[in-house]
Amino acid sequence: LRDDRIRIERMEKLHFEYSHAFQLISDFYAKEVPDTTGPQKLSVILSLDKPVVCALAAVIAYLKEFNLERMLYNPSNFKRLSSETEYMTINGTTMKNLEILQNQTDMKTKGSLLWVLDHTRTSFGRRRLKKWVTQPLMKSSEINARLDAVSEILLSESSVFGQIRNLLCKLPDIERGLCSVFHKKCSTQEFFLIVSTLSRLDLEIQALVPVIHSHVKTPLLQNALLEIPELLSPVKHYLKILNEEAAKTGDKTQLFKDLTDFPVIRKKKEEILDVLSKIQLHLLDIRKQIKNPSAEYVTVSGQEFMIEVKNSHKSSVPSDWVMVSSTKAVSRFHSPFIIENYRHLNQLREQLVLDCSAEWLNFLDHFSEHYHPVSQAIGHLATIDCLFSLAQVAKQGDYCRPTVQDNRREIIIKNGRHPVIDVLLGEQDQYVPNTTNLSGGGERVMIITGPNMGGKSSYIKQVALITVMAQIGSYVPAEESTIGVVDGIFTRMGAADNIYKGQSTFMEELTDTAEIIRKATPKSLVILDELGRGTSTHDGIAIAYATLEHFIRDVESLTLFVTHYPSVCELEKVYPEKVGNYHMAFLVNEEESAEQKGSEGEENPEFITFLYQITKGVSARSYGLNVAKLADIPEEILKKAAHKSKELETIVNMKR
Repeated sequence: LRDDRIRIERMEKLHFEYSHAFQLISDFYAKEVPDTTGPQKLSVILSLDKPVVCALAAVIAYLKEFNLERMLYNPSNFKRLSSETEYMTINGTTMKNLEILQNQTDMKTKGSLLWVLDHTRTSFGRRRLKKWVTQPLMKSSEINARLDAVSEILLSESSVFGQIRNLLCKLPDIERGLCSVFHKKCSTQEFFLIVSTLSRLDLEIQALVPVIHSHVKTPLLQNALLEIPELLSPVKHYLKILNEEAAKTGDKTQLFKDLTDFPVIRKKKEEILDVLSKIQLHLLDIRKQIKNPSAEYVTVSGQEFMIEVKNSHKSSVPSDWVMVSSTKAVSRFHSPFIIENYRHLNQLREQLVLDCSAEWLNFLDHFSEHYHPVSQAIGHLATIDCLFSLAQVAKQGDYCRPTVQDNRREIIIKNGRHPVIDVLLGEQDQYVPNTTNLSGGGERVMIITGPNMGGKSSYIKQVALITVMAQIGSYVPAEESTIGVVDGIFTRMGAADNIYKGQSTFMEELTDTAEIIRKATPKSLVILDELGRGTSTHDGIAIAYATLEHFIRDVESLTLFVTHYPSVCELEKVYPEKVGNYHMAFLVNEEESAEQKGSEGEENPEFITFLYQITKGVSARSYGLNVAKLADIPEEILKKAAHKSKELETIVNMKR
């Protein structure tokens, strides 16, 4: 980040030394982990490589400062980093350029791919979908499992899908809630809300089980739905123990209905009742002492068990009684017996509150033993929410199910549209569809030229976004499409400098390109938009030419290369099987230009109508003056520019 929002903490070297780390981890798993399997867990951990053990010790030490170390109690959650990549590589630059999570204009979600795909009903579903969008899958079996589920929701006649969808409405954020229960940070109200929600879900899904068996066919949906009741079954027990009223008011002393499992609380409550009944019995003595058979205890501003005597009868009060308060008419007293027992009662009550708080934390600990199954059930719900969200997307007009294959290197899209612009334009302006045919065995590089503002960038982004959507397991905005699994999408677009690091626009451009050259493979999709424009024309052309040739010859990735340099297009002649020249189609309105030619035969810039259609062949010119006109550059300047353009063109042609 370019500012100082990140706080860096340094840990002492000692924490990373193996002997110290070994000791810390041994103590942690042998003594602190609350169940008997500590030693087994320890043996699993100590078999890890030394650097891993050192890092783990430092993590434990760090998390302890925040009381979050419990996450590490169970090593079965640890996952080995494997060299086999699970997800498509989409680096930060590509995320930004393709506007996957936010648009580039005001950095809001609206206008991003996530915005188009997000019809989730729950907050935990939304988080899961965000993860899906940033981590497209690489195995066609997993992608097709999602696509099967989406198709089934889309095409099924059964009402069960509507019922399942309704279960997801108005759910609180049970994933966050579960975390705060696990870390013992939750209030009784929050705990009750989470547990009662989970218990209700359990019952509702349980009731649907027969229908799910008969009507839900795809394994992904069926397994998720049928596992939820199993995973949530321990929750009901905890709901039965709780007293709803007390949980909602936060009164921990009345929280547990049945105290058989809480002997400490039961004993304290019995002791309190003992003292109360002694105090009640003592009332008979008091009545005799002050000769008033109807005297009762009164409680005023928190002081209990006082005897109220009219000031005119004060003489009947024994001398060892203590006056607590008085008004003009009455005085209130405590007898010595009351003073002693009332103090004892308050001590017991305070102790009860402490005991109840301790039992509450124990109770949460017990509940946390079910953290993993419950968390898994919530994960299933999140997945179901995401699948319904993708089905909602697929319902939009003209979306198709993509064919996704593992071992093919190809991106074939028939009449594809840009998913975001398509939604933003809405009904009145239709996005012009375009077809793409890239294949590892044939033409795998498209060089795209054409007038400025002719739709080149939208077209290349559309190809990338359709590929991402297909690998998320979503339907795509096209008539049909076949995608061979892509292992990464790399983009270099737009002019951006990094003044903070003292890097010019051109330096940024080349740094990005260098990273792509290092990381792209034959299974990647590479998109280079106007490479070489940050420097002089000759250098720019030279770099663009050499880079593109490297991608054609050595990297062999599927490549979309947008350029304004006609000489780069000559690569088609060198690699005729692998490279195709394309441009965004347009019409030049000759007659308007002709009409405007003044009597002195001065030049005028041409008018252009964009057709936004990808077409074979090279566009020789970029028609920059047309954009200058649209941008309202003054007329004299345009005329001068048109004149100069003609002059330069004549010189170049003569040289040729």
